Amino acid sequence: MKFFLISDNTDTRMGMRLAGIEGVVVNNEAEAVSALEKAVGDEQVAVILVTEKVVGFCKDRINEIRFNRDTPLITEIPDRHGGSGINSAIEGYIREAIGLKL
Repeated sequence: MKFFLISDNTDTRMGMRLAGIEGVVVNNEAEAVSALEKAVGDEQVAVILVTEKVVGFCKDRINEIRFNRDTPLITEIPDRHGGSGINSAIEGYIREAIGLKL
């Protein structure tokens, strides 16, 4: 069972790599959908972490996967921009996971 990250920025990707989670950085809808399809096709990926901006790129496809498949679990996470008002969430995740304050 693996986690996989689809992010819109390298800071989030690097933070997750510190926790042992591999991923990709995407810049547009086509890249986001391609990365999502690749991750869904990998039977070892059980959880896909997707940043808020990436969800905006392909919300319909994400919902289709969520509603029609049992696995993988797709979870939206806040990014460094804190669009949902959670500015330090990534730092908190890292601090809790590995005890490192950024």
